[in-house]
Amino acid sequence: MKTPELKKVYKENVVPALMKKLGYQNIHQVPKIEKIVINSSFGAEMDKNGIADLKNDIANLSGQAPVVVKAKISVSNFKLRQGMPVGVKVTLRGNQMWEFLYRLIAISLPNIRDFRGVRAKLDGRGNYALGVTDHSIFPEINVERQRVNVGMDICITTSADSDEEGKELLQLLGMPFRKQTPQPAEKAA
Repeated sequence: MKTPELKKVYKENVVPALMKKLGYQNIHQVPKIEKIVINSSFGAEMDKNGIADLKNDIANLSGQAPVVVKAKISVSNFKLRQGMPVGVKVTLRGNQMWEFLYRLIAISLPNIRDFRGVRAKLDGRGNYALGVTDHSIFPEINVERQRVNVGMDICITTSADSDEEGKELLQLLGMPFRKQTPQPAEKAA
C-alpha cells in the first residue's frame, strides 16, 4: 500500500525540524499524531433515514464505518430515552488517519467561506479539538442529497507533552492556525 503524502512529509521534514527546534536527541522523543476521533451528534428528533444518511456521510469522509452512540440516561426535557441513538463516532489510526488529516488541512478547511484560520488553543496536553459547523465542506459529501447540515467535532490526539510541542507539530504539518493579533495594552489607572 502506498504511503500517505502527509506521513512522508512528517517523516522527511517535520521530524528533523522538531528535533532541531526542540532539541531532541532521540527520534522517539519527537511527538507524533496517535489518532483522530470524529464525533457527530444529533438530537432525538432525527429519524432513522437521517441517522443512516449521517452514518454513510461519516463513513465516506473517514474511510471506515462509524459506531452509533446511544443515550446512557433518559432526559424528558429533550424527549430522550435511554438507548436512543444520539450520535456517531469513528476513531482513525494509521494510513486512514493521515489521509483524513491531509484532506482536512489541504482541501476542506480552505473550502470554508471567509476562512481566516483555526483557533490556536490546545487542551494543555498537546491535543487539539476542532469544531466544524457544516460537514458539507468535505468533498465526499453529496450536497444535493443532504437534508440538514450536521456539525462534527474532530479531536486530534498527539503524543506531545505540552501545548507548545503539539502546536509546533500541527503547524509543521500545515494546520492553518489563525494569526494572533497583539492586544492593546490597557492604560494604568
